Amino acid sequence: MSFELWLSFAVTSAILVAMPGPTVMMVVSFALSQGKRSIPASTGGVMAGDFTAMTVSLLGAGAILAASATLFAVVKYAGAAYLIWLGIKMWRNAKAGDELPEVSRSLGQDRHVFWRCFIVTALNPKGVVFFTAFLPQFIDPSAALLPQFALLEATFIGLAGLNTVMWAMTAGSLRERFAHPGFRAAVDRLGGGFLIGAGILTAASRRAG
Repeated sequence: MSFELWLSFAVTSAILVAMPGPTVMMVVSFALSQGKRSIPASTGGVMAGDFTAMTVSLLGAGAILAASATLFAVVKYAGAAYLIWLGIKMWRNAKAGDELPEVSRSLGQDRHVFWRCFIVTALNPKGVVFFTAFLPQFIDPSAALLPQFALLEATFIGLAGLNTVMWAMTAGSLRERFAHPGFRAAVDRLGGGFLIGAGILTAASRRAG
């Protein structure tokens, strides 16, 4: 793979990962409700999810999803329902009148954040279909495929991780700046609203092509 081809992929990927979507909304909701300490787990979950989606796409499952309207719809609506359920749960758990606590991290909490970010990222059917259509454009068929796949995955996942950290840092800073009584309910409801909106957008999305 030439440097020019890789650079084109990197620039395109950087633009794509910066666009807000279900994954970004999930990351922001955790940063708003739990603070910056959620960043390592959420970043790990997003990167693992993107790795899974890209690998599945390269193995051909993306082509199956693209060809089957029924399968795509099942996966899409299941993911949308999951996001909406998380949003409603966060909204209902909002507690008015509380000050924002100093968030203490535990292994269980980190796993909770990691797996939710992983699920939302990996099980987004549009992501799998997108990778199937997107990645081949940057593959040199005359060169060995495995090293190219590894380089493209490493580039995209690295950019996705950096984007996750930036969104979470921004949301975490907002949370810390406005730490006063009653704000916890507001951030919980804002985070819940993000997730519900992400679920609605996912449900309303159409298949590529």
